Amino acid sequence: MTGMEMTKKIATLAVALAAVGVLGACSSNDNSSSGTSSAQAATTTAAVTSSTVAIPPGSPAALLSSIAWETTSATDAHGNQVPLTDDNVKNYVGFAYFKPDGTFTMFNLDDTPKMHGDWSVPADGKTRTIVAKDDAGQEKFRRVTDIITLNDKEFTYRVYPDANDKSVYFDIIHTPTTHTEPK
Repeated sequence: MTGMEMTKKIATLAVALAAVGVLGACSSNDNSSSGTSSAQAATTTAAVTSSTVAIPPGSPAALLSSIAWETTSATDAHGNQVPLTDDNVKNYVGFAYFKPDGTFTMFNLDDTPKMHGDWSVPADGKTRTIVAKDDAGQEKFRRVTDIITLNDKEFTYRVYPDANDKSVYFDIIHTPTTHTEPK
């Protein structure tokens, strides 16, 4: 075996091992923006910043990226409707555009920029990770949320005001929109 062949095999093995770590890190149920360990954060960063990882057709990630989403309602832990202006949900309201390359942009309902960065959804579709970045590409925050519903008619994720109290939560409900992504 030549040195070049050996290098290619080692590189392939390294990519495979990284992919296994990425999938494990992305399935975290931590819903805080700072509750991941540094090892998990490093692995998750690789997941949401790597554009070399293809999104498998028919996967939850492919579905999420195939639709432009608008926040249309929210409910509390008792199933009651919560106004989108409520302090517990207003930060999650807007238009979301998840791109197949692992990047996203979000806008407020008045089309002003909200945030942008990287995103990922593991193969099991149980969580969504976003890494919001500033204009220089530096991480501002990271958020892992449980996905409650993801189909072609609805994308709902759950947020907890206090990550240590799972009895109080809000489900942020999005539906498809034809709203064109602002530039």
